[in-house]
Amino acid sequence: MAEPSEATPPIPIVGGTGALGYGLALRWAKAGVPVVIGSRSAERATEAAGRLREAVPGAEVDGMQNEEAAQRGPVVFLTVPFRAQSENLNNLRGALSAEQLLVDCTVPLAAAVSGKATRSLGVWQGSAGQQAQEMVPDDVRVVAALHTVSAPTLNKSDAKLDEDVLLCGDRREDKAKVARLIEMIAGLRAVDAGPLETARIVEQLTPLLISINSRYQAHAGIRITGLPAGDHWA
Repeated sequence: MAEPSEATPPIPIVGGTGALGYGLALRWAKAGVPVVIGSRSAERATEAAGRLREAVPGAEVDGMQNEEAAQRGPVVFLTVPFRAQSENLNNLRGALSAEQLLVDCTVPLAAAVSGKATRSLGVWQGSAGQQAQEMVPDDVRVVAALHTVSAPTLNKSDAKLDEDVLLCGDRREDKAKVARLIEMIAGLRAVDAGPLETARIVEQLTPLLISINSRYQAHAGIRITGLPAGDHWA
């Protein structure tokens, strides 16, 4: 587990009142990382930030509208459902600035159009991650990640995590920055899964895991075996 430093900037979470976003905020707050919970509603964001401070006394957390939240840190996490991805990215175009990283956690599940969560939708660009890259300003880069981590497990602060997070992005240094943040959450290890175009494969693991977990009544994740020991991001 990577340790935060005094210089660790806040992590903005767009859609931070949802299950995945709030679960990530909870885990980072427990690790001593400052977070900014974003929402379409400033009131909902403020309420979620209050709940988080109650759950983690001393947590450094703010709540604000998504566009304001996105300006608070260099690495922004987008944790909204697929049906809300385009709307949120359109709204963020004026808020995101040069050299920021956007971590897209979106999965194009058929549930977005009243279909089954065990099925996925086709995305013209190839993946939700590639669609995000097309929609953000030209000088903002996208890393796709966190498609296979269970939101219910994240939200149970005493639940143990022991799984890998597959990162897809076109620049290794971008993925390294995201990996450092992810590995501040105990039990998560970041694995380089290749360029952003690989997100079209990784995103398909989510409906597969939903199907498996439904059968086993579990919240299983992904673990890549046989990797060499040590810090892969040094």
